[in-house]
Amino acid sequence: MPGTFRVTIDGSRLRFAAAHMATFGGRCEPLHGHNYAVSVEVEGELTADGWVWDFGDLRGIASGIIEELDHRFLLQQESALLRATVRGDSYELCAGERSYVLPRSDVVSLPVDNTTAERLAEWIAGRLHTALRAKGATNIRRLAVGVEEMPGQSGWYTVG
Repeated sequence: MPGTFRVTIDGSRLRFAAAHMATFGGRCEPLHGHNYAVSVEVEGELTADGWVWDFGDLRGIASGIIEELDHRFLLQQESALLRATVRGDSYELCAGERSYVLPRSDVVSLPVDNTTAERLAEWIAGRLHTALRAKGATNIRRLAVGVEEMPGQSGWYTVG
């Protein structure tokens, strides 16, 4: 009977703390943060070495991507409700009646419409998929990324 091979990674090296203001119901949430945890699942054919992908390499790639988000404000570039203007070395943010000025070095501007766990999972999965393809991972059929924003609450995105 044919089966599916899958590897998963998660744990302490796949965590990041970040602030955001998600939008929903036509409103922007107040500025707040989460201690996020990321899980990755990769399915595919076995390589000549008998594995889907090396755990250490997969963890290293994912950790590098996640590190870009750690201790930063996650700015949703494509938001209909949160306006961001670059002023020199700062971002000026307007969210309804609230406004903020943040140093550009504290902000990671993401090409998403909302900084929900689902959209963060989609962004991480896209970056991870691109990095794996660049390393020659032609055997991978499915890549799933989960972003937990608090215990018991995760958003997932699957490529493939």
